Parts: sequence; structure tokens; C-alpha cells
Amino acid sequence: MISRRNIRVKVMQTLYTLSATEPENTELAIYNSVKVLNEKLSDSLELFSSIILYISSIAQYAETDSRVRLSKYLLTESDKNVNTKIAGNDFIWKTISNETFQQKVAGASIQQNINEEWVKKLYQQLAQTPEYIAYTEEQSRDPKSEKAIIRFIWTDLMLKNEEFLNYLHDELNGWEDDKDMAFILMDNFFKNNANINYMSLLSAEKNEYAKTLLKTVIEKADFCMSLIEPKLINWEADRVALIDLILLRMGVCELLFFPSIPTKVTINEYIEIAKTYSTPQSGHFVNAVLDNILKDLEKDKKIQKQDRITK
Repeated sequence: MISRRNIRVKVMQTLYTLSATEPENTELAIYNSVKVLNEKLSDSLELFSSIILYISSIAQYAETDSRVRLSKYLLTESDKNVNTKIAGNDFIWKTISNETFQQKVAGASIQQNINEEWVKKLYQQLAQTPEYIAYTEEQSRDPKSEKAIIRFIWTDLMLKNEEFLNYLHDELNGWEDDKDMAFILMDNFFKNNANINYMSLLSAEKNEYAKTLLKTVIEKADFCMSLIEPKLINWEADRVALIDLILLRMGVCELLFFPSIPTKVTINEYIEIAKTYSTPQSGHFVNAVLDNILKDLEKDKKIQKQDRITK
């Protein structure tokens, strides 16, 4: 469900989190790091699932709104004719009927993340939009329209509401750290919501990649630094941004110990991550250092890549 770049970011964040407390015992360091990585992946998955539950709650609030308005003593025509079409939206029902989604919602504290006042407020805003009115006037359930209105709730109601985003920042655990991952997961959700496993972000292959990368960076820390430090021209290792050093260590490990990943892919990926998560100059810095290290490794014929390679 997530790409290798997303995994690299999570591994980087894990190493950064543990950088101040990394024990000298390698086995203990690996144990702690895998535990933290699993926690970070779990937090991302819970945040993603909470967003989906918010959207489905907003859609289903149409039925609550209808019941409340019909219970009034003096009914208006609009009270009598609340359109509840969105409560049965095919796209969102495929999601909430997903067995793994049901397991996730039942087994975690996700329900507690949903603020009913915000559900009501966002639904009321939705009901006034031209997009929603046009949706309710359609007699059929066209798959494109079903998906479009759910996407509209996410992109135009939730993401463009600064007050709501501030609420998520203050109240939803991990929002600030994981929102970028959540955006990626939501893009994937709208591309293909039918086959998402809400109990795990990673396939077996990607899980193995994540754990192996993490372990290798820890085990090969001294060796990697022996290759990196000579390339830090005019820089001392302790003056380089910590995230940059972590990304360099990860990059060196991929160049040497991951034969299925092309060297060009490795360098480009870590350049992009450095640009996003470190300083404005970090992309250029990581590029220069990794490129110089790669040239030396290729000269010494230490780079061994498989003929059949995948990103």
C-alpha cells in the first residue's frame, strides 16, 4: 500500500528518533529500532483509518440529519425531504464493508478519534455545496460520481478547513508527524479502495525490505561512516545535519547490500527525501556525497547489482 520511498522515510524517522539513545549493544539497538518502526507504521495506519472513518461518518450523518429534522414539531418542506443518498454511497460502503477495515475499527481506539460535532458541522457544510446538491439530484449511482463526492469531502471540506485541520493537529495523535503519509495513503485509497489491507501497511516483501534496511544501517554504522567521512570536504561529521548523515548511511547500505535496487534509484530517492525532510541544501549535499562514494565503490568493483532489477 505504500512505496519504498515511504518506507525509507519511516526508517529514517526511526533512526532519528533513536539517535540520542542508541545503545552500544547492536542486538539491543536493532530490537529497539524494529519496535519503534512498527509503532510508527501502526500510528500511520491508525491515522489513515481515522480519516476514512471521518469521511464515512460525514456521509452517514445524512440519515441522522433526516431523523432529527423529522422529529421537529413544526416541519418545513425541506425537513420532510432530506436526501439521504450519500449515506448509501457505493464507494464508501465498499470501504466500510472491507473485513480488514472492520477489524481495524473494532480492535483499535479509532472510534474515539471521531468528534461528532465536527462530523455534524462538516456534513452541514457539505449539504450546502453545489457539488453535493448536484450529486443528490442524480437518480443513478454512477461509480465516478460516487467516488467524486467522497473525494470532495476529503479535498474540499476537510483539507481546506483550517479550523478542522487545527483541531486534528491538537487532538489527533500523530497528525503532524504522519500527515504527509496520510495524504499519500489517501491518494492510494482513491485509486483503489477495494484491495486495501487496513491491518497492515506493508506487503511481506516490503516488510522484509524495511526491516532489513533498518538492521543493515545499524549493523554497518561504523563501516558506512568510514566511507562517508572522507567525502565530507570542509565539513566535520558532527556539523552535518543529523538527518543528512542518516540518509547517507541508508544510501550507502542500499548501494552495497541491496542488489535488486539500482544505484540511480537509490541516489535519486535519497536526494528527494533530503529535500523534503532536511535543509534546503541537503538534496545537493546528499547527491554529491553519495555520487562520490559510488564512484569509488564502482572503481573498486564493490557494487554488485542483479540483472533483473526493481525499484
